[in-house]
Amino acid sequence: MRIENDLKLDYSDVLLRPKRSRLGSRKEVSIKRGYLHIDWEGVPIMAANMDGVGTFQMANELEAASMFTCLKKNYDTAQLIEFFNARERKHAAISIGITDNDFEKFCDVYSQCSKNMKYVCIDVANGYSERFVSFVRKIRHLEIGSESTPLYIIAGNVVTGEMTEQLLLNGADIVKVGIGPGSACTTRIQTGVGYPQLSAVIECADAAHGLGGLIIADGGCTCPGDIAKAFAAGADFVMLGGMFAGHDEGGGELIQKAYRKTEYDVVKGVIQNSESDWEFKTYVEFYGMSSKKANDIHFGGLKDYRAAEGREVTVPYKGEVSKTIQELLGGLRSACTYVGAENLKNLPKCATMVRVTNQYNEIFS
Repeated sequence: MRIENDLKLDYSDVLLRPKRSRLGSRKEVSIKRGYLHIDWEGVPIMAANMDGVGTFQMANELEAASMFTCLKKNYDTAQLIEFFNARERKHAAISIGITDNDFEKFCDVYSQCSKNMKYVCIDVANGYSERFVSFVRKIRHLEIGSESTPLYIIAGNVVTGEMTEQLLLNGADIVKVGIGPGSACTTRIQTGVGYPQLSAVIECADAAHGLGGLIIADGGCTCPGDIAKAFAAGADFVMLGGMFAGHDEGGGELIQKAYRKTEYDVVKGVIQNSESDWEFKTYVEFYGMSSKKANDIHFGGLKDYRAAEGREVTVPYKGEVSKTIQELLGGLRSACTYVGAENLKNLPKCATMVRVTNQYNEIFS
């Protein structure tokens, strides 16, 4: 056993330092990126492949904003074929695990949709197994038809530079970075395993870019400022789960909760409790994909050799995702103007981070 004494940081440990800027307005900032080697251009923010987030409806809405969606895993073969055959999908990826059933489903969909399907997300919680690396290599060497378009592979999750390099050298084009930082993830609590997300992004980006690969900062963002920090740290994409949860496009049952607005009025010893004393707020259920809820829905319950590693929560109902998109992109543009970055590509070059012990004034939170 050994202990690494190098300082490791999370998004909450730093702020971006403002600098002189020649930018006169947020509208002068370009937040689109183009990655020619994966044939993609757009706003590099992704919806996570989670229930309530990675839906077909979310994919269509984010595509209109030039953003990307990794579809949730539990769509069946017929649903995926219908989705990908509708038109070319440059802003959506099929998501699979590494079981034989996952491989069979991918082959079935890709054999019928290869002209329109360009991206596959091979997603596991622990990307450090040899079995996972072998599966990535297997997908890379898969040949289905001569008319298929190039297939680009997203693989993860990992948090260290050496594993990022191994995945890229075995066929991945984009590596997903993050173990335990997500709002609905309890891996760090259940296992004691993880890595501070900001440092993971910095180190994995450094490793990936040396090999011509890309990374996704997956998890840990709680506000638009965290997204800006992830891009400043070198992330090529930022993936959001909880921040995209609670919208119409994610589906899910609406839940109403009642909250008291005023104190009880006591008249002659009787509590007066009128309807106007209560405020009703609407929520949507959201859960991690390793939670008991997710295992009950998709696998018939938890296996007897494992424990749940995800939360089951309710998030405020947010309506249409278009409003959230405006908030996210507005914050990102503003961050660029503060540090003098005229586009997202230049943000890491322009950014200086300062360590802090407190980020926010929370008196009204």
